[in-house]
Amino acid sequence: MAVLPPEFYDRPVVEVAADLLGCSLRHGVCEGVIVETEAYHESEPASHAYRGLRPHIRNLFGAPGTAYVYRSYGIHALVNAVCEAPGVGAAVLIRALQPIAGIELMRRRRGRADAELCAGPGRLTAALGIGLELDGAPLQGPELEIHARPAGMPHSVAAKRVGITRATELPWRFAVADSAWVSRPRP
Repeated sequence: MAVLPPEFYDRPVVEVAADLLGCSLRHGVCEGVIVETEAYHESEPASHAYRGLRPHIRNLFGAPGTAYVYRSYGIHALVNAVCEAPGVGAAVLIRALQPIAGIELMRRRRGRADAELCAGPGRLTAALGIGLELDGAPLQGPELEIHARPAGMPHSVAAKRVGITRATELPWRFAVADSAWVSRPRP
């Protein structure tokens, strides 16, 4: 499948979050179909961009189609796709993948082989070997790539975001309906 160009991301973050379902994320030999996303925008208080541009989040305000990778709770690196125009703090958190390539390596990295291998943003980055060094990397390669989905949009659902305490009412979490790979709680 073709790699998504930067123009794909240069539009409202909520639209991009929904449209990333069914696309695939690749790092090295590991790849998975995106089955869950969440949108974040500088206009709402759950976003890292809400308090404005700061040095440690500068890539969140960068060019559309780049990665914003940050450390969550001092443990996990989480990967996001930067959206909208440069200077706008907007990104899509990739929350879950259905593994399709490099699965044995993912299992070794995570020490498990079940449906939770990539069900959650920290789990998927651990499985794919994505770390903070990829913050600001283009999503068109060579290290990270997001490929267009095959023809047709998967049946999806929208729900409230999880794991946050602010702006929880926004239905900006998107998931492939009935996917066993979506993180808990399932929408």
